[in-house]
Amino acid sequence: MAGKVGVLALQGAFREHCRALADVGVEAVEVRQAGELAGLEGLVIPGGESTTMSKLMVAYGLEAPIRELHAAGAPLFGTCAGMILAARDAVDGLPDQRYLGLIDIVVRRNAFGRQVASFEAALALAGDPEPLTGVFIRAPWIESAGDGVQVLAEHGGHAVAAQQGSVLVTAFHPELTGDRRLHRRFAEMVERARGAVAA
Repeated sequence: MAGKVGVLALQGAFREHCRALADVGVEAVEVRQAGELAGLEGLVIPGGESTTMSKLMVAYGLEAPIRELHAAGAPLFGTCAGMILAARDAVDGLPDQRYLGLIDIVVRRNAFGRQVASFEAALALAGDPEPLTGVFIRAPWIESAGDGVQVLAEHGGHAVAAQQGSVLVTAFHPELTGDRRLHRRFAEMVERARGAVAA
């Protein structure tokens, strides 16, 4: 399976992502500084508070190195706030919010309501007959997506999971359930990217 993958550990459920990756045979390391991105074959940006995470990324000099890691071929998996950070823009973004622009989507932050409105929902995952449980906590949704973006799941008429090339994003928290299909999908993306680099 895939090799060493980083999990951005500035905030949020990074430990849960590390455990989920371990369950699918991926060595995961916590990343807090730019130098810790060296040698990684993929990166997960977990949930949290997207504005705070954006400020911390800038403060720790992580923004450009993350873009460079992805440009060098490393896949990226963003969940909840991670999806917001990976996006091109947000319709309701704050003035100081930064976006990595790694996937051609525009998001709406906190689209499903505040923390008290958190919920779980059964989601139909594209190409999979078994529904997936989505855990939504102050979740965004995808307001619009470019032509190259594949929508993988919807809820209430809004896209909540998508992939474009080597970027996978979800509005929900797959690391908080025992279902490892999306982490396995990401591990396979990392494996393919490694094969492409080797070729």
